[in-house]
Amino acid sequence: MSNYHEPIDELGAEARNFSRALNSLKEEIEAVDWYHQRVVASDDPELKEIMAHNRDEEIEHACMAIEWLRRNMPGWDEELRTYLFKDGPIAHHEEHDHEEGGSSDGSDSLNIGKIKK
Repeated sequence: MSNYHEPIDELGAEARNFSRALNSLKEEIEAVDWYHQRVVASDDPELKEIMAHNRDEEIEHACMAIEWLRRNMPGWDEELRTYLFKDGPIAHHEEHDHEEGGSSDGSDSLNIGKIKK
Protein backbone atom coordinates (compact mmCIF):
# COMPACT_ATOMS: atom_id res chain seq x y z
CA MET A 1 0.00 0.00 0.00
CA SER A 2 1.33 3.39 -0.95
CA ASN A 3 1.39 6.54 1.18
CA TYR A 4 1.07 8.60 -1.97
CA HIS A 5 -2.25 10.18 -2.88
CA GLU A 6 -1.09 11.17 -6.36
CA PRO A 7 0.45 8.94 -9.02
CA ILE A 8 4.10 8.33 -8.09
CA ASP A 9 5.27 9.13 -11.61
CA GLU A 10 3.84 12.65 -11.20
CA LEU A 11 5.86 13.29 -8.03
CA GLY A 12 9.44 14.42 -8.22
CA ALA A 13 12.23 13.44 -5.85
CA GLU A 14 11.63 16.51 -3.68
CA ALA A 15 7.94 15.67 -3.17
CA ARG A 16 8.82 12.06 -2.35
CA ASN A 17 11.40 13.22 0.21
CA PHE A 18 8.82 15.55 1.80
CA SER A 19 6.44 12.58 2.01
CA ARG A 20 9.15 10.43 3.60
CA ALA A 21 9.88 13.07 6.22
CA LEU A 22 6.21 13.71 6.98
CA ASN A 23 5.44 10.01 7.29
CA SER A 24 8.46 9.50 9.53
CA LEU A 25 7.29 12.38 11.72
CA LYS A 26 3.82 10.82 12.00
CA GLU A 27 5.35 7.48 12.97
CA GLU A 28 7.62 9.05 15.60
CA ILE A 29 4.73 11.00 17.15
CA GLU A 30 2.63 7.85 17.24
CA ALA A 31 5.47 5.99 18.97
CA VAL A 32 5.75 8.78 21.56
CA ASP A 33 2.06 8.31 22.35
CA TRP A 34 2.37 4.53 22.63
CA TYR A 35 5.38 4.65 24.93
CA HIS A 36 3.87 7.40 27.07
CA GLN A 37 0.67 5.40 27.59
CA ARG A 38 2.77 2.41 28.65
CA VAL A 39 4.78 4.55 31.07
CA VAL A 40 1.62 5.86 32.69
CA ALA A 41 -0.04 2.43 32.86
CA SER A 42 2.91 0.36 34.09
CA ASP A 43 3.32 -0.38 37.78
CA ASP A 44 6.91 -1.61 37.43
CA PRO A 45 9.38 1.25 38.16
CA GLU A 46 12.22 -0.23 36.11
CA LEU A 47 9.99 -0.92 33.13
CA LYS A 48 8.55 2.62 33.39
CA GLU A 49 12.09 4.00 33.25
CA ILE A 50 12.95 1.97 30.15
CA MET A 51 9.78 2.98 28.35
CA ALA A 52 10.22 6.64 29.34
CA HIS A 53 13.71 6.47 27.85
CA ASN A 54 12.28 4.97 24.66
CA ARG A 55 9.57 7.66 24.54
CA ASP A 56 12.18 10.39 24.87
CA GLU A 57 14.23 8.84 22.05
CA GLU A 58 11.16 9.00 19.82
CA ILE A 59 10.71 12.68 20.73
CA GLU A 60 14.32 13.25 19.65
CA HIS A 61 13.64 11.55 16.32
CA ALA A 62 10.48 13.63 15.78
CA CYS A 63 12.42 16.82 16.48
CA MET A 64 15.07 15.87 13.94
CA ALA A 65 12.37 15.30 11.31
CA ILE A 66 10.79 18.67 12.13
CA GLU A 67 14.16 20.38 11.77
CA TRP A 68 14.70 18.73 8.38
CA LEU A 69 11.25 19.92 7.30
CA ARG A 70 12.02 23.43 8.59
CA ARG A 71 15.16 23.57 6.50
CA ASN A 72 13.73 22.02 3.35
CA MET A 73 9.94 22.28 2.95
CA PRO A 74 8.32 25.65 2.28
CA GLY A 75 6.19 27.04 5.09
CA TRP A 76 7.74 25.21 8.03
CA ASP A 77 10.37 27.80 8.96
CA GLU A 78 7.91 30.69 9.07
CA GLU A 79 5.30 28.80 11.09
CA LEU A 80 7.80 27.40 13.57
CA ARG A 81 9.25 30.87 14.12
CA THR A 82 5.75 32.19 14.76
CA TYR A 83 4.66 29.59 17.31
CA LEU A 84 7.64 27.97 19.02
CA PHE A 85 9.41 29.14 22.17
CA LYS A 86 6.94 31.93 22.89
CA ASP A 87 5.12 32.79 26.08
CA GLY A 88 1.41 33.53 26.28
CA PRO A 89 -1.57 31.94 24.56
CA ILE A 90 -0.42 29.87 21.59
CA ALA A 91 -3.40 30.73 19.41
CA HIS A 92 -2.58 34.44 19.62
CA HIS A 93 1.03 34.34 18.42
CA GLU A 94 0.14 34.81 14.77
CA GLU A 95 -1.96 37.89 15.59
CA HIS A 96 0.80 39.28 17.80
CA ASP A 97 3.44 38.68 15.12
CA HIS A 98 1.43 40.72 12.61
CA GLU A 99 0.64 43.48 15.15
CA GLU A 100 4.32 43.83 15.97
CA GLY A 101 5.20 44.25 12.33
CA GLY A 102 6.67 40.78 11.97
CA SER A 103 7.55 39.79 8.48
CA SER A 104 5.56 36.91 7.10
CA ASP A 105 6.51 37.67 3.51
CA GLY A 106 10.11 36.51 3.61
CA SER A 107 11.47 40.07 3.54
CA ASP A 108 14.61 41.16 5.34
CA SER A 109 12.63 42.63 8.25
CA LEU A 110 14.33 42.29 11.61
CA ASN A 111 10.92 41.55 13.20
CA ILE A 112 11.51 44.08 15.98
CA GLY A 113 8.15 45.79 15.61
CA LYS A 114 7.08 49.27 14.69
CA ILE A 115 8.83 52.32 16.06
CA LYS A 116 6.42 54.16 18.34
CA LYS A 117 6.33 57.96 18.56
